[in-house]
Amino acid sequence: MKTYSLIDHLKVIIPSLVGVFLFMLPINTEDGMTIPIALLANWVQGLLADQLSAIMMVIIVITAVMTLIAKVAGKKAFAGTPFFQGLFYTSHFWTATRTIAAVFAVMVYFQLGPVAVYGENTGGMLLDSLLHVLFAVFLFAGLFLPLLMNFGLLELFGTLMTKVMRPLFRLPGRSSVDALASWVGDGTIGVLLTSKQYEDGHYTKREAAVIGTTFSIVSITFSLVVLTEMDLAYMFVPFYLTVAIAGFIAALIMPRIPPLSRKADTFVSETSDGIDEAIPSGYNVFTFGYKQALDRAKKETSVYKFFKEGGQNILDMWMGVAPVVMAFGLIALIIAEYTPVFQWLGTPFIPFLELMQVPYAKEASETILIGFADMFLPAIIGSSIEADITRFIIAALSVTQLIYMSEVGGLLLGSKVPVSFKDLIIIFLLRTIITLPIIIVIAHILF
Repeated sequence: MKTYSLIDHLKVIIPSLVGVFLFMLPINTEDGMTIPIALLANWVQGLLADQLSAIMMVIIVITAVMTLIAKVAGKKAFAGTPFFQGLFYTSHFWTATRTIAAVFAVMVYFQLGPVAVYGENTGGMLLDSLLHVLFAVFLFAGLFLPLLMNFGLLELFGTLMTKVMRPLFRLPGRSSVDALASWVGDGTIGVLLTSKQYEDGHYTKREAAVIGTTFSIVSITFSLVVLTEMDLAYMFVPFYLTVAIAGFIAALIMPRIPPLSRKADTFVSETSDGIDEAIPSGYNVFTFGYKQALDRAKKETSVYKFFKEGGQNILDMWMGVAPVVMAFGLIALIIAEYTPVFQWLGTPFIPFLELMQVPYAKEASETILIGFADMFLPAIIGSSIEADITRFIIAALSVTQLIYMSEVGGLLLGSKVPVSFKDLIIIFLLRTIITLPIIIVIAHILF
């Protein structure tokens, strides 16, 4: 039996407790429940409120310029720094995406071209609101993410939760940490954790795709924002229970059907062999999990390495994700705002809503698929509907759909998680079909 020093134990306990405090501990504020990372992010947003639109525009433009330089110069351009090589040397598709995002960002910031591009409900909402949030959340989430990942917390939770996650969701136990961070913190944090775990060879392609699209749960904080917009904040507890039940059932079904079930159970590189989840003799679940945590934490020996990794996380998120959100998010918002496409797409749901006795079925149908563009759009459009039960159903559905191009969807496409745009459309539709009847039944019980 290996012996460990007091320092080894402290290296597990202190960073892990700080990580749990920052990412997972709900604290009460004047604006309701939140987590310390979100508080820090809000503080930075307040501090840089007047500069953040310009900062994000510059980040997106620099990303496009560096990507074009790497494309023209070839793979050797950043050979001396593998991190920048991986960040800027991308495929033709992502080079084009980043270039389009830079053009959009400049147009929105300087209010050039048609108002459809820079209007307050399209480009203005992205550059002057959502990207402010992403800048601030990524700054602190990226910097402190190693606290959750590098000091044994995932190893400990992974061992403890294997008996739950494997049979129910066909996933490794450590994915429970991703889900918890999303639930209490933010869906974006869950995607970032999942992407990093996949890149490090801890998840297979199938596992990363399932976790990224099924467990990047909308945070408690944002759920409250949606419910407040619907004038139903007093129903928060039954609302969140409804979302949890519908989300749990979707999480049982989604990994077992295409497209997620068809993803390869192979790792990002041939050298990865994943995690052995078997418990050796002489250990129980906790003691073996804790031993794994101690072995992982022992590898962390440098404060400089910790901050270097945190800094790389931040750049990876800012430059990898912001252009995708800007490009795909803006196109989706323009379609939602200026065309009847989402109204047409909602039409087939009218007979079903009428059959399920949902008041204002036609108005409700217009909100069902518009959430694919942005999670807040159903709440904005549905808030004028007079029936409480209908607003409740719209709010709960918008939170359980999970795949929004302006946030989680854009993040997934910008991350290393192996899902395509087509996958995201199918997953969004399947989640809608699975969760809508469950939500309607519970709503009828409540109202």
